[in-house]
Amino acid sequence: MGNLGSSTVIGLCLGFFWGIGCSLAILYSIYLGGYRKAIEDSQAPVKPKRYMRALEKIRVDREKPSSQH
Repeated sequence: MGNLGSSTVIGLCLGFFWGIGCSLAILYSIYLGGYRKAIEDSQAPVKPKRYMRALEKIRVDREKPSSQH
């Protein structure tokens, strides 16, 4: 019973860490793909509409007076 319990705990820990590691790798690759696309959009001679909307939103947010002092 002791061996089965320790093997189960080790298996669960390895599975948990493996799963978390794979999930983080996938999330990082999605983030990096979006970052690359943003860089491509910023360097394009003709900017996409969504890029221009994002710039406008940033500009509006920066112009709002800050209520936190």
